[in-house]
Amino acid sequence: MRARVIYNPTSGKELLRRNLVDILQIYENAGYETSAFATTPEPNSARNEAKRAAEAGFDLIVAAGGDGTINEVVNGIAGLERRPKMAIIPAGTTNDYARALHIPRNDLVAAAEIIEKKQTVLMDIGRAKNKKQDTYFINIGAAGYLTELTYDVPSQLKSVFGYLAYFAKGAEMLPRVKEIPMHIEYDDGVFDGQASMFFVALTNSVGGFEQIVPDSKLDDGKFTLIIIKTANMIEILHLIRLMLSGGKHIESPYILYKKTSKILARSADGSKLMINLDGEYGGDAPVEFTNLRQHIEMIANVEEIPNAVDTKDVYVDDVEEQFIREIDELTDEDTK
Repeated sequence: MRARVIYNPTSGKELLRRNLVDILQIYENAGYETSAFATTPEPNSARNEAKRAAEAGFDLIVAAGGDGTINEVVNGIAGLERRPKMAIIPAGTTNDYARALHIPRNDLVAAAEIIEKKQTVLMDIGRAKNKKQDTYFINIGAAGYLTELTYDVPSQLKSVFGYLAYFAKGAEMLPRVKEIPMHIEYDDGVFDGQASMFFVALTNSVGGFEQIVPDSKLDDGKFTLIIIKTANMIEILHLIRLMLSGGKHIESPYILYKKTSKILARSADGSKLMINLDGEYGGDAPVEFTNLRQHIEMIANVEEIPNAVDTKDVYVDDVEEQFIREIDELTDEDTK
């Protein structure tokens, strides 16, 4: 068997480069003749190499880097008839996909060692189709005013502060959030109305938060569609607080929360609606999202993956607790 490690040499403060020999040895010990490819600044470097390796008959492709590198590798193989297994070694900022697969996020060697468990899961993959292209995504599709913060947060700030950078930028943008007339079709109905944003989620982790989709499953062929039906700053802050308090936002009247295998989304008035796929610009609406059920076999820490997160007892770390306190202070001031 052959494995190809596609790694971003600049991810994780160049820790990947320094640990590469140990990582290659782990896959060799697992029975793979292993080689490596360092991505370059050229567009689609990881994507092109993943496609080449898959077509060359490699049995395993390891995506080592941030969520962007993982997304590129998926886009390189998702459209092929023969798709090799995938493994990931997370070295980015939020590492949403690693969170969902319960891959160690702070130890590159330990992440590679998951191969030794010989556990895999057949993962759902999303496909977004508009007039210009088909693009695959592994975690989240979204559109609306708040999703623009993903483009605006400088990469240097992301790498230093992680999702605190999103907090800061999001708080700055909240006063500018507006409602957009949206038309969204899903399996069991149609939404026609005003919304500030919508999410199409494949996993439970978005932007480092693991409570946005508290009942997610990785292989059921269903997206979780979340439509936020308000642009009021106080109401949005309250929704964030409910989310951080155990996924209770899904019970709010300001949220439409549905399971669906397909989604068609566009603005209702013909205005431009940019689509965000795994944190990157993915073209403009109208867009059709299709869930490709159990499309890629992924090395995972399967025994640690829950069927659903218990929304009654979700761990909230110190950063999130501080954010909750700040939300409470803001909302108290604005309601006086």
